[in-house]
Amino acid sequence: MAQNTRTVPAGTPTNVTQKHAKGGIGESTLRPDGTLKVTGEFAYSSDMWHEDMLWGQTLRSTVAHAEIVSIDLSEALAMPGVYSILTYDDLPAEMKNYGLEIQDTPVLANGRVRHHGEPVALVAADHPETARRAAAKIKIDYRELPVVTDEASALAEGAPLIHEGRDDHHIGHVPHPNIVHRQPIVRGDVAEARKRADVIVEGEYVFGMQDQAFLGPESGLAVPSEDGGVDLYVATQWLHSDLRQIAPVLGLPEEKVRMTLSGVGGAFGGREDISMQIHACLLALATNKPVKIVYNRFESFFGHVHRHPAKLHYEHGATKDGKLTHMKCRIVLDGGAYASASPAVVGNASSLSVGPYVIEDVDIEAIALYTNNPPCGAMRGFGAVQACFAYEAQMDKLAAKLGMDPVEFRQLNAMEMGTVMPTGQVVDSPAPVAELLRRVKARPLPPERQWETAGEGADVRALPGGLSNTTHGEGVVRGVGYAVGIKNVGFSEGFDDYSTARVRLEVINGEPVAMVHTAMAEVGQGGVTVHAQIARTELGVTQVTIHPADTQVGSAGSTSASRQTYMTGGAVKNTCEHVREAVLEMGRRKNGSYHPAWAHAELLLEGGKVVTDGGEVLADIADVLEDEAIDLELEFRHRPTVPFDLVTGQGDGHVQYTFAAHRAVVEVDTELGLVKVVELATAQDVGKALNMLSVVGQIQGGTIQGLGVAIMEEIIVDPKTAKVRNPSFTDYLIPTILDTPTIPVDVLELADPNAPYGLRGMGEAPTLSSTPAVLAAIRQATGLELNKTPIRPEALTGTL
Repeated sequence: MAQNTRTVPAGTPTNVTQKHAKGGIGESTLRPDGTLKVTGEFAYSSDMWHEDMLWGQTLRSTVAHAEIVSIDLSEALAMPGVYSILTYDDLPAEMKNYGLEIQDTPVLANGRVRHHGEPVALVAADHPETARRAAAKIKIDYRELPVVTDEASALAEGAPLIHEGRDDHHIGHVPHPNIVHRQPIVRGDVAEARKRADVIVEGEYVFGMQDQAFLGPESGLAVPSEDGGVDLYVATQWLHSDLRQIAPVLGLPEEKVRMTLSGVGGAFGGREDISMQIHACLLALATNKPVKIVYNRFESFFGHVHRHPAKLHYEHGATKDGKLTHMKCRIVLDGGAYASASPAVVGNASSLSVGPYVIEDVDIEAIALYTNNPPCGAMRGFGAVQACFAYEAQMDKLAAKLGMDPVEFRQLNAMEMGTVMPTGQVVDSPAPVAELLRRVKARPLPPERQWETAGEGADVRALPGGLSNTTHGEGVVRGVGYAVGIKNVGFSEGFDDYSTARVRLEVINGEPVAMVHTAMAEVGQGGVTVHAQIARTELGVTQVTIHPADTQVGSAGSTSASRQTYMTGGAVKNTCEHVREAVLEMGRRKNGSYHPAWAHAELLLEGGKVVTDGGEVLADIADVLEDEAIDLELEFRHRPTVPFDLVTGQGDGHVQYTFAAHRAVVEVDTELGLVKVVELATAQDVGKALNMLSVVGQIQGGTIQGLGVAIMEEIIVDPKTAKVRNPSFTDYLIPTILDTPTIPVDVLELADPNAPYGLRGMGEAPTLSSTPAVLAAIRQATGLELNKTPIRPEALTGTL
């Protein structure tokens, strides 16, 4: 069971009414969609239905790099029930590419495919099986081309260019066209600092390609409208970003592409890019019928981006008393065939590569490559995960070489409020790195050899290998490992990151009711719960309605970067404050002559009433509003950031930092190479927990995703053909409940004075440090170096 403790915030709450609002912030109110989801009654996007709808199917390339010599549609078109087949030549607009930042991704392949599974043709039919069979009858003649699969083949002399004639804004500062983006960071003098080091450690680290593995496949329903436009109901992370990419390739103005969020079955970054959205709209407009597309699991592995695999080289130095002298690193991220979010991932990986430590002299380089591997982009942790795996392994190496306790070594070098980052940015809010480490270390260790406490027979569920019953405890060794990480919050590097909220307050059946309308994508994070809590707190009402998310209100930005509670929560708070002031102004205008407090006292909205800060009731909100409604839509922005300098990497590029630490306890069967994670204790500073139940759930979920990439999760790409070998949950393994250890959670609440309510974005941080903590524990148990994720049995038994 999760455990948590509270620490008194370093700053006071920004709103004095919160303790009075039933169901307001700070309470663990239940999610409105929770019961429906666990009982199987929640409607996901794949459940949508429309009368007379067709089914769409995508035909994808069977090779990773090839010229399309010819496409024969004749057999497919002759099939009964087939309404339309589209290829690149059928695209209706001049714009035929899309992309989050760089528009390098073709809607359908144009004479060339650049990765395994690239969309080539679309089919609309009256039955999903008919659509599938028709797609299988399309004959494509490929002339295969040499594949680029790694840094050596991408940057070799005469290497095939993944994108010839690049004209994007990154091409001017990269040394090769197969490099998407490069970000150096230089601070101090590494050569001089190296002379002061008594010990130096180096390491080469390899991080595997991880899938987001959301359970709800990509799906949506496009409905053509009478005005020549289209209504799209879709599971996504960012409605307005989708809209900006969809409308141009349809040849439509944005107002004719109306988007509504449908039920989302998880995301974790994998829905930030376009998948089936454009394809469904194209087929709907071509047939003038509603078209539904639902990927199966196999197609889903090709239909979204993944976490960047990475190779990382690190060098650290330290004095004999344990102070870090310098750090030098090079991070190579494989972005695959298209850019997606690679430039931003490079920025994160480089700027956070030092970890939560004080190091004055650094020399950092991060790049992302174009290759013929599957496209990679956003995933929970966004560049910081790969770096954390490497720098935390380095911390353990240094501590061992110095003969120091690994936690005490980290605490000695831990950053704190006022620390200057390698980018020159000052950390201006609490950074309790040492305290987080102290808390996870101080927690009692779980009992050893727990399988022996089950009575007469061993409980195999507590053993490495679990119910496979492969061991009864022979050769099982315990290991304990620690790690801590740093993650940024929000969009960075000068991006105009804002969110919009519309709030309407009116009287319904004699009671004041608030309606909150945003375009925030609820992907499982609990934002709809928090928005209602904020409205109750700020407006003093009980009844709050959450309007379905759509593009009829201003953008809420992406549900990513741990930003939504900060940004859209901040927008809801900001708009509610203006609505509250409008109510009070209305009350002053109507009732000011009856009581002097209307003019002179600090007034609040609590329990459906207007009250003074002393608790005196002046009026019911319903009586103030009468038949009038207050309806406002306002934008909210965080403080500005700036791009990192392209030579030195200097600049205040991030909005906020967040921190988490983990202690992993593992038991390893050293003979069979099997690992059982017994416990993953964690401590995290969340600034202010608006809903503690949701906070703990997010921390535990992120922790398990980090465990997955530590010991089982990896998309395997054939290095010779660039084909994906394991696009299924049979061969791509994710943790189940039987793999999930006890996860004690220690929550700190040290307020960030720059953030709404003092909160700190917290959804991604636990994904960082759980992976290196598990690896550290396995290293301690086995004595092996283990510099690659995930750890497989053959790496532990020496049978590679």
